[in-house]
Amino acid sequence: MTASNLKTSLAQVVYALSDALDLVGVDDVAHGKRVGVMAAQCGAAYGFDRTECDFLIDLGLLHDIGVSSTQTHQHLLLEFDWDQSQGHATLGYEMLKGFVPLARLAIPIRYHHTRWDQLAPMIGASLTEQEALEANLIFLVDRVDTFAAPYYSGQLFEHVDAIRERIRGVAGTYFAPQLVAAFLKASETEAFWLALEPRALRLLLDEHVERATERTLTTQELRQLAHIFARIVDAKSHFTHEHSEGVTRLALYIAQQMGLSEDGCLRLEIAGLLHDLGKLRIPDEILDKPGPLDAHERHVMNTHSYETYQILSSITGFEEIAKIAAYHHEVPDGSGYPFHLNGDALSLEARILRVADIVQALAQDRPYRKGLSQAEIGQHLDSLVGKGKMDPEILQVVTDNFDQALAACHGN
Repeated sequence: MTASNLKTSLAQVVYALSDALDLVGVDDVAHGKRVGVMAAQCGAAYGFDRTECDFLIDLGLLHDIGVSSTQTHQHLLLEFDWDQSQGHATLGYEMLKGFVPLARLAIPIRYHHTRWDQLAPMIGASLTEQEALEANLIFLVDRVDTFAAPYYSGQLFEHVDAIRERIRGVAGTYFAPQLVAAFLKASETEAFWLALEPRALRLLLDEHVERATERTLTTQELRQLAHIFARIVDAKSHFTHEHSEGVTRLALYIAQQMGLSEDGCLRLEIAGLLHDLGKLRIPDEILDKPGPLDAHERHVMNTHSYETYQILSSITGFEEIAKIAAYHHEVPDGSGYPFHLNGDALSLEARILRVADIVQALAQDRPYRKGLSQAEIGQHLDSLVGKGKMDPEILQVVTDNFDQALAACHGN
Protein backbone atom coordinates (compact mmCIF):
# COMPACT_ATOMS: atom_id res chain seq x y z
CA MET A 1 0.00 0.00 0.00
CA THR A 2 1.30 3.47 -0.86
CA ALA A 3 -0.07 6.91 -0.27
CA SER A 4 -0.84 7.14 -3.97
CA ASN A 5 -2.70 3.84 -4.33
CA LEU A 6 -4.60 3.60 -1.04
CA LYS A 7 -8.09 3.27 -2.49
CA THR A 8 -10.73 2.84 0.16
CA SER A 9 -14.42 2.20 -0.57
CA LEU A 10 -16.66 4.91 0.85
CA ALA A 11 -19.49 2.39 1.32
CA GLN A 12 -17.23 0.03 3.29
CA VAL A 13 -15.94 2.85 5.47
CA VAL A 14 -19.46 4.14 6.21
CA TYR A 15 -20.58 0.64 7.14
CA ALA A 16 -17.54 -0.07 9.31
CA LEU A 17 -17.70 3.25 11.09
CA SER A 18 -21.40 2.78 11.74
CA ASP A 19 -20.22 -0.20 13.80
CA ALA A 20 -18.23 2.27 15.89
CA LEU A 21 -21.24 4.55 16.40
CA ASP A 22 -23.40 1.59 17.39
CA LEU A 23 -20.92 0.70 20.13
CA VAL A 24 -22.25 3.64 22.16
CA GLY A 25 -25.29 1.47 22.85
CA VAL A 26 -22.96 -0.83 24.90
CA ASP A 27 -25.34 -3.81 25.08
CA ASP A 28 -27.37 -2.93 21.98
CA VAL A 29 -25.03 -2.44 19.05
CA ALA A 30 -27.27 -2.22 15.99
CA HIS A 31 -29.45 0.87 16.47
CA GLY A 32 -28.16 2.74 13.42
CA LYS A 33 -28.44 -0.36 11.24
CA ARG A 34 -32.05 -0.97 12.23
CA VAL A 35 -32.92 2.69 11.66
CA GLY A 36 -31.37 2.56 8.19
CA VAL A 37 -33.16 -0.64 7.19
CA MET A 38 -36.52 0.56 8.53
CA ALA A 39 -36.11 3.93 6.78
CA ALA A 40 -35.45 2.19 3.46
CA GLN A 41 -38.51 -0.06 3.88
CA CYS A 42 -40.73 2.91 4.72
CA GLY A 43 -39.19 4.90 1.87
CA ALA A 44 -40.06 2.13 -0.56
CA ALA A 45 -43.66 2.09 0.75
CA TYR A 46 -43.82 5.87 0.29
CA GLY A 47 -42.65 5.57 -3.31
CA PHE A 48 -38.98 6.53 -3.17
CA ASP A 49 -36.76 4.85 -5.76
CA ARG A 50 -33.86 2.49 -5.01
CA THR A 51 -31.26 5.28 -5.06
CA GLU A 52 -33.16 7.29 -2.47
CA CYS A 53 -33.76 4.20 -0.31
CA ASP A 54 -30.04 3.44 -0.39
CA PHE A 55 -29.42 7.02 0.70
CA LEU A 56 -31.82 6.48 3.61
CA ILE A 57 -29.81 3.42 4.69
CA ASP A 58 -26.61 5.50 4.86
CA LEU A 59 -28.51 8.26 6.66
CA GLY A 60 -29.73 5.77 9.23
CA LEU A 61 -26.27 4.26 9.68
CA LEU A 62 -24.74 7.67 10.48
CA HIS A 63 -27.66 9.65 11.90
CA ASP A 64 -26.22 9.52 15.43
CA ILE A 65 -22.70 10.56 14.41
CA GLY A 66 -22.91 13.31 17.02
CA VAL A 67 -23.38 10.84 19.92
CA SER A 68 -20.41 9.41 21.82
CA SER A 69 -21.65 9.60 25.40
CA THR A 70 -23.44 6.55 26.80
CA GLN A 71 -25.45 8.91 29.03
CA THR A 72 -26.69 10.86 26.01
CA HIS A 73 -27.54 7.56 24.31
CA GLN A 74 -29.62 6.51 27.32
CA HIS A 75 -31.61 9.77 27.29
CA LEU A 76 -32.32 9.35 23.59
CA LEU A 77 -33.38 5.75 24.19
CA LEU A 78 -35.62 6.33 27.19
CA GLU A 79 -37.23 9.71 26.43
CA PHE A 80 -39.53 10.18 23.42
CA ASP A 81 -38.64 13.86 23.01
CA TRP A 82 -35.61 14.64 25.20
CA ASP A 83 -35.23 18.41 25.59
CA GLN A 84 -31.50 18.25 24.79
CA SER A 85 -31.79 16.01 21.74
CA GLN A 86 -30.90 18.81 19.33
CA GLY A 87 -27.33 18.96 20.62
CA HIS A 88 -26.11 15.79 18.95
CA ALA A 89 -28.07 16.55 15.78
CA THR A 90 -26.35 19.92 15.44
CA LEU A 91 -22.95 18.39 16.18
CA GLY A 92 -23.49 15.72 13.53
CA TYR A 93 -24.41 18.42 11.01
CA GLU A 94 -21.28 20.42 11.82
CA MET A 95 -19.10 17.34 11.40
CA LEU A 96 -20.41 16.34 7.98
CA LYS A 97 -21.35 19.58 6.22
CA GLY A 98 -17.78 20.18 5.05
CA PHE A 99 -16.98 16.58 4.15
CA VAL A 100 -17.90 16.40 0.47
CA PRO A 101 -18.52 12.62 0.15
CA LEU A 102 -21.14 12.68 2.94
CA ALA A 103 -22.23 16.33 2.97
CA ARG A 104 -25.64 15.36 1.55
CA LEU A 105 -26.39 13.68 4.91
CA ALA A 106 -25.73 16.81 6.96
CA ILE A 107 -29.08 18.64 6.66
CA PRO A 108 -31.29 15.59 7.41
CA ILE A 109 -29.04 14.76 10.38
CA ARG A 110 -29.40 18.34 11.63
CA TYR A 111 -33.19 17.97 11.78
CA HIS A 112 -33.65 14.31 12.63
CA HIS A 113 -35.07 15.13 16.07
CA THR A 114 -37.31 17.99 14.91
CA ARG A 115 -41.11 17.60 14.94
CA TRP A 116 -42.98 17.74 11.62
CA ASP A 117 -45.14 20.68 12.74
CA GLN A 118 -41.89 22.63 13.17
CA LEU A 119 -40.24 21.30 10.00
CA ALA A 120 -43.13 21.82 7.60
CA PRO A 121 -43.08 25.66 7.83
CA MET A 122 -39.38 25.58 6.94
CA ILE A 123 -39.95 23.91 3.55
CA GLY A 124 -39.15 26.30 0.74
CA ALA A 125 -37.22 28.61 3.04
CA SER A 126 -34.31 26.80 4.70
CA LEU A 127 -35.26 23.23 3.71
CA THR A 128 -36.37 21.40 0.61
CA GLU A 129 -39.35 19.09 0.94
CA GLN A 130 -37.08 16.11 0.29
CA GLU A 131 -34.70 17.10 3.11
CA ALA A 132 -37.61 17.59 5.50
CA LEU A 133 -39.11 14.20 4.62
CA GLU A 134 -35.72 12.44 5.00
CA ALA A 135 -35.08 14.02 8.40
CA ASN A 136 -38.58 13.30 9.65
CA LEU A 137 -38.55 9.71 8.43
CA ILE A 138 -35.32 9.07 10.35
CA PHE A 139 -36.93 10.61 13.45
CA LEU A 140 -39.96 8.35 13.00
CA VAL A 141 -38.08 5.06 12.64
CA ASP A 142 -35.57 6.11 15.31
CA ARG A 143 -38.49 6.35 17.74
CA VAL A 144 -39.90 3.04 16.48
CA ASP A 145 -36.58 1.41 17.30
CA THR A 146 -36.54 2.82 20.83
CA PHE A 147 -40.09 1.54 21.39
CA ALA A 148 -39.14 -1.91 20.07
CA ALA A 149 -35.71 -2.20 21.72
CA PRO A 150 -36.89 -3.80 25.00
CA TYR A 151 -38.55 -6.62 23.06
CA TYR A 152 -35.93 -7.71 20.53
CA SER A 153 -35.10 -10.72 22.69
CA GLY A 154 -38.15 -12.56 21.38
CA GLN A 155 -41.33 -10.74 22.41
CA LEU A 156 -41.46 -8.13 19.66
CA PHE A 157 -44.55 -9.34 17.82
CA GLU A 158 -46.60 -9.08 21.00
CA HIS A 159 -45.93 -5.32 20.99
CA VAL A 160 -46.06 -4.42 17.30
CA ASP A 161 -49.67 -3.23 17.41
CA ALA A 162 -48.95 -0.92 20.35
CA ILE A 163 -45.87 0.53 18.60
CA ARG A 164 -47.86 1.17 15.44
CA GLU A 165 -50.61 2.90 17.42
CA ARG A 166 -48.11 5.16 19.21
CA ILE A 167 -46.81 6.36 15.86
CA ARG A 168 -50.32 6.72 14.43
CA GLY A 169 -51.25 8.87 17.42
CA VAL A 170 -48.66 11.57 16.66
CA ALA A 171 -49.27 11.88 12.90
CA GLY A 172 -49.36 15.55 11.92
CA THR A 173 -47.54 16.73 15.05
CA TYR A 174 -44.30 14.79 15.41
CA PHE A 175 -44.40 13.03 12.06
CA ALA A 176 -45.63 13.87 8.56
CA PRO A 177 -48.99 12.12 7.98
CA GLN A 178 -47.79 10.71 4.66
CA LEU A 179 -44.72 9.17 6.34
CA VAL A 180 -46.86 7.69 9.10
CA ALA A 181 -49.05 6.15 6.42
CA ALA A 182 -45.96 4.69 4.72
CA PHE A 183 -44.73 3.27 8.02
CA LEU A 184 -48.12 1.71 8.78
CA LYS A 185 -48.21 0.16 5.31
CA ALA A 186 -44.65 -1.24 5.50
CA SER A 187 -44.94 -2.48 9.08
CA GLU A 188 -48.10 -4.51 8.41
CA THR A 189 -45.85 -7.34 7.25
CA GLU A 190 -43.90 -9.70 9.48
CA ALA A 191 -40.97 -9.23 7.10
CA PHE A 192 -40.60 -5.58 8.17
CA TRP A 193 -39.87 -6.61 11.75
CA LEU A 194 -37.95 -9.81 10.96
CA ALA A 195 -35.54 -7.72 8.87
CA LEU A 196 -34.38 -6.16 12.15
CA GLU A 197 -32.93 -9.42 13.46
CA PRO A 198 -29.09 -9.57 13.43
CA ARG A 199 -28.67 -12.11 10.64
CA ALA A 200 -31.19 -10.38 8.38
CA LEU A 201 -29.61 -6.98 9.05
CA ARG A 202 -26.19 -8.27 8.11
CA LEU A 203 -27.44 -9.78 4.83
CA LEU A 204 -29.40 -6.68 3.85
CA LEU A 205 -26.53 -4.33 4.63
CA ASP A 206 -23.96 -6.53 2.89
CA GLU A 207 -26.17 -6.31 -0.20
CA HIS A 208 -26.36 -2.54 0.26
CA VAL A 209 -22.55 -2.21 0.32
CA GLU A 210 -22.19 -4.42 -2.75
CA ARG A 211 -24.85 -2.38 -4.57
CA ALA A 212 -23.26 0.96 -3.72
CA THR A 213 -21.68 3.04 -6.45
CA GLU A 214 -17.94 2.38 -6.45
CA ARG A 215 -16.84 5.63 -4.83
CA THR A 216 -13.34 5.57 -3.41
CA LEU A 217 -11.94 8.07 -0.93
CA THR A 218 -8.87 10.08 -1.83
CA THR A 219 -6.05 10.14 0.70
CA GLN A 220 -7.11 13.63 1.79
CA GLU A 221 -10.74 12.57 2.18
CA LEU A 222 -9.67 9.55 4.22
CA ARG A 223 -7.64 11.81 6.49
CA GLN A 224 -10.60 14.16 6.85
CA LEU A 225 -12.97 11.34 7.77
CA ALA A 226 -10.46 9.92 10.24
CA HIS A 227 -10.27 13.35 11.91
CA ILE A 228 -14.08 13.44 12.15
CA PHE A 229 -14.17 10.13 13.98
CA ALA A 230 -11.23 11.07 16.20
CA ARG A 231 -13.30 14.06 17.24
CA ILE A 232 -16.27 11.81 18.08
CA VAL A 233 -14.14 9.50 20.22
CA ASP A 234 -12.32 12.29 22.01
CA ALA A 235 -15.60 14.09 22.77
CA LYS A 236 -16.70 11.12 24.88
CA SER A 237 -14.88 12.56 27.90
CA HIS A 238 -13.53 16.06 28.44
CA PHE A 239 -10.45 14.38 29.90
CA THR A 240 -9.66 12.88 26.48
CA HIS A 241 -10.23 16.10 24.54
CA GLU A 242 -7.96 15.96 21.46
CA HIS A 243 -6.23 12.80 22.76
CA SER A 244 -6.36 11.04 19.38
CA GLU A 245 -5.20 14.17 17.58
CA GLY A 246 -2.35 14.64 20.06
CA VAL A 247 -1.26 11.01 19.83
CA THR A 248 -1.26 11.25 16.04
CA ARG A 249 0.80 14.46 15.96
CA LEU A 250 3.39 12.97 18.31
CA ALA A 251 3.49 9.65 16.48
CA LEU A 252 4.10 11.42 13.17
CA TYR A 253 6.81 13.59 14.72
CA ILE A 254 8.61 10.49 16.05
CA ALA A 255 8.16 8.68 12.74
CA GLN A 256 9.64 11.57 10.79
CA GLN A 257 12.62 11.77 13.15
CA MET A 258 13.19 8.03 12.57
CA GLY A 259 12.93 8.33 8.80
CA LEU A 260 9.73 6.31 8.37
CA SER A 261 8.54 6.11 4.76
CA GLU A 262 5.65 8.15 3.37
CA ASP A 263 3.55 4.97 3.27
CA GLY A 264 4.37 4.15 6.87
CA CYS A 265 3.53 7.68 7.98
CA LEU A 266 0.15 7.50 6.23
CA ARG A 267 -0.69 4.18 7.89
CA LEU A 268 0.43 5.56 11.24
CA GLU A 269 -1.58 8.76 10.83
CA ILE A 270 -4.87 6.98 10.07
CA ALA A 271 -4.24 4.37 12.79
CA GLY A 272 -3.45 7.09 15.33
CA LEU A 273 -6.63 9.01 14.62
CA LEU A 274 -8.76 5.85 14.86
CA HIS A 275 -6.90 3.85 17.52
CA ASP A 276 -9.47 4.49 20.26
CA LEU A 277 -12.66 3.86 18.24
CA GLY A 278 -13.43 0.94 20.55
CA LYS A 279 -13.70 3.31 23.52
CA LEU A 280 -17.13 4.33 22.26
CA ARG A 281 -18.42 1.19 23.95
CA ILE A 282 -16.86 2.06 27.33
CA PRO A 283 -19.49 3.50 29.72
CA ASP A 284 -18.92 7.16 30.62
CA GLU A 285 -18.65 6.37 34.32
CA ILE A 286 -15.61 4.15 33.72
CA LEU A 287 -13.80 6.64 31.49
CA ASP A 288 -14.47 9.48 33.93
CA LYS A 289 -13.89 7.57 37.18
CA PRO A 290 -11.80 9.81 39.50
CA GLY A 291 -9.67 6.95 40.80
CA PRO A 292 -8.15 3.55 39.94
CA LEU A 293 -10.36 1.10 38.07
CA ASP A 294 -11.41 -2.09 39.84
CA ALA A 295 -10.85 -5.49 38.23
CA HIS A 296 -14.18 -5.52 36.40
CA GLU A 297 -13.79 -1.96 35.13
CA ARG A 298 -10.26 -2.73 33.95
CA HIS A 299 -11.54 -5.75 32.04
CA VAL A 300 -14.17 -3.59 30.35
CA MET A 301 -11.59 -0.93 29.50
CA ASN A 302 -9.23 -3.51 28.03
CA THR A 303 -11.80 -4.54 25.42
CA HIS A 304 -11.51 -1.29 23.50
CA SER A 305 -8.46 -2.08 21.38
CA TYR A 306 -9.99 -5.34 20.14
CA GLU A 307 -13.21 -3.48 19.27
CA THR A 308 -11.05 -1.10 17.23
CA TYR A 309 -9.44 -4.08 15.48
CA GLN A 310 -12.81 -5.59 14.56
CA ILE A 311 -14.09 -2.34 13.09
CA LEU A 312 -11.02 -1.43 11.04
CA SER A 313 -10.15 -4.92 9.82
CA SER A 314 -13.49 -5.11 8.00
CA ILE A 315 -12.35 -2.40 5.57
CA THR A 316 -10.51 -3.67 2.51
CA GLY A 317 -7.04 -2.12 2.41
CA PHE A 318 -7.02 -1.38 6.15
CA GLU A 319 -5.40 -4.67 7.21
CA GLU A 320 -2.14 -3.05 8.37
CA ILE A 321 -3.85 0.05 9.73
CA ALA A 322 -6.12 -2.19 11.84
CA LYS A 323 -3.10 -3.92 13.37
CA ILE A 324 -1.22 -0.71 14.12
CA ALA A 325 -4.30 0.79 15.79
CA ALA A 326 -5.24 -2.35 17.74
CA TYR A 327 -1.70 -3.07 18.96
CA HIS A 328 -1.24 0.23 20.81
CA HIS A 329 -1.54 -1.56 24.18
CA GLU A 330 0.75 -4.45 23.25
CA VAL A 331 4.02 -4.54 25.21
CA PRO A 332 7.45 -5.70 23.96
CA ASP A 333 7.63 -8.36 26.68
CA GLY A 334 4.27 -9.87 25.65
CA SER A 335 2.33 -8.69 28.72
CA GLY A 336 0.05 -6.27 26.86
CA TYR A 337 -3.43 -6.72 25.41
CA PRO A 338 -5.54 -7.85 23.59
CA PHE A 339 -3.26 -10.32 21.70
CA HIS A 340 -0.25 -10.55 24.09
CA LEU A 341 2.21 -10.10 21.21
CA ASN A 342 5.91 -9.65 21.88
CA GLY A 343 8.16 -7.04 20.34
CA ASP A 344 9.16 -9.18 17.36
CA ALA A 345 5.53 -9.29 16.17
CA LEU A 346 5.01 -5.53 16.40
CA SER A 347 5.75 -3.25 13.44
CA LEU A 348 7.71 -0.04 13.94
CA GLU A 349 4.48 1.92 13.38
CA ALA A 350 2.71 -0.03 16.13
CA ARG A 351 5.60 0.51 18.55
CA ILE A 352 5.70 4.23 17.76
CA LEU A 353 1.95 4.53 18.33
CA ARG A 354 2.28 2.83 21.73
CA VAL A 355 4.96 5.30 22.86
CA ALA A 356 2.98 8.27 21.55
CA ASP A 357 -0.19 7.05 23.30
CA ILE A 358 1.61 6.73 26.65
CA VAL A 359 3.39 10.07 26.43
CA GLN A 360 0.26 11.96 25.42
CA ALA A 361 -1.78 10.30 28.19
CA LEU A 362 0.85 11.18 30.80
CA ALA A 363 0.94 14.80 29.63
CA GLN A 364 -2.86 15.16 29.62
CA ASP A 365 -5.11 15.79 32.62
CA ARG A 366 -7.05 12.69 33.62
CA PRO A 367 -9.94 12.19 36.13
CA TYR A 368 -7.58 10.98 38.86
CA ARG A 369 -4.58 13.32 38.33
CA LYS A 370 -3.25 16.41 36.60
CA GLY A 371 -0.99 16.10 33.58
CA LEU A 372 2.56 15.21 34.60
CA SER A 373 5.59 17.47 34.27
CA GLN A 374 8.36 16.76 31.77
CA ALA A 375 10.56 15.38 34.54
CA GLU A 376 7.79 13.11 35.83
CA ILE A 377 7.03 11.85 32.32
CA GLY A 378 10.72 11.11 31.73
CA GLN A 379 11.00 9.21 34.98
CA HIS A 380 7.96 7.09 34.18
CA LEU A 381 9.18 6.30 30.68
CA ASP A 382 12.63 5.32 31.94
CA SER A 383 10.96 2.93 34.36
CA LEU A 384 9.03 1.27 31.52
CA VAL A 385 12.20 0.82 29.47
CA GLY A 386 13.97 -0.67 32.48
CA LYS A 387 11.20 -3.25 32.82
CA GLY A 388 11.31 -4.18 29.12
CA LYS A 389 7.91 -2.58 28.49
CA MET A 390 8.93 0.14 26.03
CA ASP A 391 11.12 0.34 22.95
CA PRO A 392 14.31 2.21 24.04
CA GLU A 393 15.14 3.44 20.53
CA ILE A 394 11.78 5.15 20.15
CA LEU A 395 11.92 6.57 23.66
CA GLN A 396 15.32 8.05 22.88
CA VAL A 397 13.78 10.06 20.07
CA VAL A 398 11.25 11.49 22.55
CA THR A 399 13.78 12.31 25.27
CA ASP A 400 16.23 13.86 22.79
CA ASN A 401 13.46 16.18 21.57
CA PHE A 402 11.28 16.49 24.68
CA ASP A 403 10.13 20.08 24.11
CA GLN A 404 9.07 19.38 20.52
CA ALA A 405 7.44 16.08 21.54
CA LEU A 406 5.33 17.73 24.24
CA ALA A 407 4.44 20.56 21.87
CA ALA A 408 3.16 17.95 19.42
CA CYS A 409 1.06 16.38 22.20
CA HIS A 410 -0.63 19.67 22.92
CA GLY A 411 -0.80 20.97 19.34
CA ASN A 412 1.53 23.89 20.00
